Amino acid sequence: MAGQPTLTWGVKQSFRSYVQGSGGTIQPGPGVSLAPDGAFVFAAAPGASLSLDADGRLQGQGAFLGEIQFVAHGGMLSVRIAEPAIEVTGAGCTLTVDDRGRRTSLAVLDLAAAAREGDDLVIPAKMSMEGWQVLGDHYPMNTPIDPVRLALG
Repeated sequence: MAGQPTLTWGVKQSFRSYVQGSGGTIQPGPGVSLAPDGAFVFAAAPGASLSLDADGRLQGQGAFLGEIQFVAHGGMLSVRIAEPAIEVTGAGCTLTVDDRGRRTSLAVLDLAAAAREGDDLVIPAKMSMEGWQVLGDHYPMNTPIDPVRLALG
């Protein structure tokens, strides 16, 4: 598949359902589009170096553009997921987001369980130690969240 890498990620389907079911809103910002299954599609920021090595393993790092705002209960629930980034290191793979001006690890990605689906790499994810704070203290560490789907271009 030629073109720029994209990150498709639904955050957590049950969280999206909760926000919508409580009369709240989910507002993708500029540059974020919706996939047919309701997940969010983020385009790569310049300088992304995510790629597959000769053995098909993900390597490098990549930042993605855009944000999503989840609001419910008259603003009592307000969650912003902005500028997701993926970094593969010797210690593993994390998905970080901009959280009020600082990078926060939201999820740990399980590269050992990653699977190819066509041109995409689908990676299972679970909430990181810091991630529970980003989603409003609703999901404890290691809670499975939506998998990350990478189209590497």
